[in-house]
Amino acid sequence: MLPYSITNLSTTLTKLLIGNNGISGTIPGEISNLVNLNVLNTQGTLINGSIPDSVGMLSNLKNLHMESNRLTGNIPSSLGNIRGLLYIYLQDNSLEGTIPSSLGNCTSLITLDISQNKLSGSIPKQVIALSSLSVLLNMAYNSLSGPLPVEIGNLTNLAALDISNNILSGEIPHTLESCSSLEILYLQGNFFQGTIPPLNNLKNIQYLDLSGNNLSGNIPKSIAKHVSLRNLNLSFNNLDGEVPVQGVFADASRIQVTGNMNLCGGIKELHLHPCLKHANKRPKKHITLILVLVLGTFAACLTLLLLVSFCCVKKVKQRPSSASSLREGYTKVSYEDLLNATGGFSSNNLIGSGSFGSVYKGSLSPEGTIIAVKVLKLEKRGAMKSFLAECEALRNIRHRNLVKIVTVCSRVDFDSNEFKALVYPFMENGSLDEWLHPKEEQMMQKRLSILHRLNITIDMASALHYLHRQCHTPIVHCDLKPSNVLLDNDLTAFVSDFGLAKFLSDSGQDADVNLSSVGIKGTVGYAAPEYGMGGQVSSQGDVYSFGILLLEIFTWRRPTSELFEENEKSSQLC
Repeated sequence: MLPYSITNLSTTLTKLLIGNNGISGTIPGEISNLVNLNVLNTQGTLINGSIPDSVGMLSNLKNLHMESNRLTGNIPSSLGNIRGLLYIYLQDNSLEGTIPSSLGNCTSLITLDISQNKLSGSIPKQVIALSSLSVLLNMAYNSLSGPLPVEIGNLTNLAALDISNNILSGEIPHTLESCSSLEILYLQGNFFQGTIPPLNNLKNIQYLDLSGNNLSGNIPKSIAKHVSLRNLNLSFNNLDGEVPVQGVFADASRIQVTGNMNLCGGIKELHLHPCLKHANKRPKKHITLILVLVLGTFAACLTLLLLVSFCCVKKVKQRPSSASSLREGYTKVSYEDLLNATGGFSSNNLIGSGSFGSVYKGSLSPEGTIIAVKVLKLEKRGAMKSFLAECEALRNIRHRNLVKIVTVCSRVDFDSNEFKALVYPFMENGSLDEWLHPKEEQMMQKRLSILHRLNITIDMASALHYLHRQCHTPIVHCDLKPSNVLLDNDLTAFVSDFGLAKFLSDSGQDADVNLSSVGIKGTVGYAAPEYGMGGQVSSQGDVYSFGILLLEIFTWRRPTSELFEENEKSSQLC
C-alpha cells in the first residue's frame, strides 16, 4: 500500500517516482505538503481512487505522470492553477466526467494525454486552443461528443493530434489547415460528416486517418501533393468520385479506401470499378424526356426500397434483443469487467477450450450484452503470436459471414500477470461441429436439413472468397474446421478463430510479416497435407480444408480428425 507517510517527506523534495510497481492504495490529499515537487510519477501501478484536488497546489509541478493506473472520478479542475505544467499524462484509467476548461490556463503545456478513459461531454475550446501544445494532444477512446471546435486552428506547433474513437460529430473545421506542424492526425471512429477540408498547409503530415466517419464528396486531389505522407486511411465513409493515382495514391500498401461504394478509378491494386466518362450534353429538346424518365425510375426504386425496408424491419424485430444490443463501436473493458461478466471465469460458463485459449460465456454490464470471451493461455508457446494474428486479421476484414469482434482486453490481472482476451458476440447455436456431431441427448434437437447445410456451405464459401479475393491483402485462414464455424440464431454461418491466419502478398506468397503461430498450420484431418511437410501457405490450403468440410457436412460422417487418426493411410489417400 502507498504509505501516508510520504506526505511527511522533506519539502525540498523535487521528484517523487513510484511508477511501474505493484503498489496500491490511494493518493493522499496531503501530497500538497511537498511544495517543491516538480515531477510526480505514479504510472503503471495499482493505485485507485480519485486524483485529489490538492494536487493543484503543487505550483512548481512540471511533469504529472499518472497513466495506466486505476484512477476514477473527475480530472480536478485545480490542475489549471499550475500554469507551469509541461506534461500531463492521465491515459489508460477510468476517469469520467468532462474535461475541465481550466486546463486552458496551463499556458506552458507541451503534452496532454487523457486517452482511454470514460470522459464525456464536449471538447472545451480553451483546451483545444492551447498554442503551447507542441508534442501531443491525445483524447482518443473516450465518449466525447459535439463538434470539433474551430479553435483547433491555434495548434500551429502541434506534432500529433489524436481524437479518434469518440462520438464527435459535425464537419471537420477548415481551421485545421492552420495546424501546419502536424505529422500525425487521427480522426477515425467518429461521426464527422461533410467533405474533407483542404489540408494544403499540412506540409509535414505523415499519418492521416479519417476512416469510420460519415464523410462525403470527392477526395481532394491536393492530398496527392503531400510528399511526406506515409499512410492514408479513408475507408468506411461515403466518399465518391475518382481516386487519384499520384503521390501516396500510387502505392496500395500506403492507402485504404475500402467501404466507400461510390469511389472509382485509382490504381488497379485497389480493385475499384472504372470511372464512367461524362456523356456529351443532350440537345435541349430531350431534357424534358430525360427528366421524366429519371423521375419515373426514381419513384419505382423508392417504392421497391420501402417494400424491402419494411420486410427487413419486420425480420429484425423478430430477432432476440441480445444480438441487437451489441454496439458496432469498440467498448473499453477492463480485466475486472470481464471477470465479473463471466462469474470469475467460472467453469459453469466455459463454452470451449483450444490450444491457445478458453472461451467463456458472459454478460457485459450495464447493457447486459451476452458475449463470448476468449482468454489466451499466454504460458503456451505460440499463444501471443496467435493473439496478434487474430487482432491483425480482424482489424483488416469486414464481411457478413466473418465473426465480428466486440472489443479486446490487454491488461494485467489482480496478480500483476499479463492478461489478454478477445470479446465476441455470443452465438446462440454454438459451432457447426455441435450440429454435425451432436451428443446423444441432443440428437433430436440439433438436426440440420439439407437446405440448412446448403446455406451454411454458401456462407462459408462467401467468407473464403472475401478473404482470398476481396481483401486489400489476401488472407489465408489456415484452420478451417467445424468447430471454427459458428452459427447464430438463424443458423447463419460465421467463420471464426484467425489465430493461425496468414497474410499473402500480391503474388500469392507469404507476406513479410509472419503472424501465424509455429508448428503445423491447422488441425490434423482438415489441414492440407503439404502444411505438415513444411509446404508454402496459400489459399489452396483453405480450399482443401473446405472440401474436407463439405464431405463432413453432406455425408453425415464422423469428424474428419477422428477418421484421420484411426486410419494411418488417410494421409496417402489425401
